[in-house]
Amino acid sequence: MRNPIRVVMISHGYYPRVGGAERQLAALTPLLRDQGVDVHVITRRDPGLVAFERVHGIPVYRLPVPGPKVTASLSFTLGALYLLGRLRPDIVHTHGLISPATTALAAKHLFGTPVVAKILGGGGKAGLGDIERLRRGVLGKQRLEKFRRHFDMFLAITREIDTELALSGVPGSRRVLIPNGVDTTRFSPLSAQDREELRRELNLTGTPVVIFTGRLSPEKQIPHLLTLWPGVRQICPNALLLVAGDGPERAGLEQMAGPGVSFLGSVEDVSPYLQAGDIFVLPSAAEGLSNALLEAMAAGLPAIATDVGGASDVITHNENGWLVPPHDISALENAVITLSRDPESRVRLGYHAREHIRRNYALPMIAKRLRKLYEQIFAQA
Repeated sequence: MRNPIRVVMISHGYYPRVGGAERQLAALTPLLRDQGVDVHVITRRDPGLVAFERVHGIPVYRLPVPGPKVTASLSFTLGALYLLGRLRPDIVHTHGLISPATTALAAKHLFGTPVVAKILGGGGKAGLGDIERLRRGVLGKQRLEKFRRHFDMFLAITREIDTELALSGVPGSRRVLIPNGVDTTRFSPLSAQDREELRRELNLTGTPVVIFTGRLSPEKQIPHLLTLWPGVRQICPNALLLVAGDGPERAGLEQMAGPGVSFLGSVEDVSPYLQAGDIFVLPSAAEGLSNALLEAMAAGLPAIATDVGGASDVITHNENGWLVPPHDISALENAVITLSRDPESRVRLGYHAREHIRRNYALPMIAKRLRKLYEQIFAQA
């Protein structure tokens, strides 16, 4: 029996990539190590990165993914299996249902290693969730069935994903709901005086300051924000919309933007902008559990989010945030205008948002739940 338990995380990306899943994993791994888990990470090798390094003390193995998609996937799987044969983990924890899950399944067959599979995205009805995307892929239904039969535990980060797993035939005994977590120390509100000083430093002269943070990709529906913004400015002429992030839609979105909209590009640390802002907005068509939403609420921002994915897990409407139907630009505009004109409601919602996140989504709490899950699986292996 090994002590501590060795867990190998397999993920498409890892720090310094700045996507939500990558940030979440990079934040959790040092905490798991501090709680007695021997964590290693296997991921893809992006250009400019070395084959092996320690990131915040965690061993990270980066594998080449040459050629077209099929070749890249095969190369990643073979390289990862070689490493797993050397590392001999007690548990493989895969993040996502494509190449990482295929690699984990092979490790299960070759080495008998127990597997935890984390589902990153929900939204089967919109065709955007991990499970639905897998079904549509080559031999997707067959692969999903193999995962269902052989994986030891499926980790859902939202109730929506847990329901999708149940409808796919995964029994309750092999499903666990553990949400994403957030660093509630780094993402925390400032005093009124410090906040005003920060706004001056960031040259945020508008009122209110509405902010979006995240990847600029189609499912985030940033065009909806740009469409409604002139209507917001008619009511609140000094309103400022900050868009922090990068992605495939950035160039087109910048061309759409009118007065009162500022694109910040890729921001390594969004916490100062959240601390200086007035309202956070997330107009997505589909989500898992948005790290950006958790960060904004932890920073004490009132959040307006479309009711998709894990938004309703986190937000109780008009108690600690504001939910609107997806694709409803009019409802989204009304929510932004309503909170823009009501600073007292913003303070109330922001306070309850912060308290809810602090009590239920703090990273150390999530790391403890994961460690207990590993111990349970290890004991049953």
